[in-house]
Amino acid sequence: MTAELAVALPAVVVVLALVLTVGAASVARLRAVDAASAAARSAALHEDDAAQRAAAVRVGGAGTSVRVSHAGDWVVADVEVPVVGRLGPFGSGPLRATAHAVARVEP
Repeated sequence: MTAELAVALPAVVVVLALVLTVGAASVARLRAVDAASAAARSAALHEDDAAQRAAAVRVGGAGTSVRVSHAGDWVVADVEVPVVGRLGPFGSGPLRATAHAVARVEP
């Protein structure tokens, strides 16, 4: 029994780490989508850059980066939110979830 446990335990730990990382990435993706929508909505309402960034960071959390651009009657918000955790030896660094939102500028 001890030999089986010694062989199976590392595999169980790796699978558990991957499942938890995928779960964290899913949550970060949802936060990124909501943060992009908040930033685009803020820009569409003619709020200043600080308010747009504050809206995205409030929803996306610490470490959120925001880029808002204007294209005629439309605003485009691109947001990156860090994923909590790392893939450890399977990844080179922290993961980032990205999202893109578009809103029509209010008159």
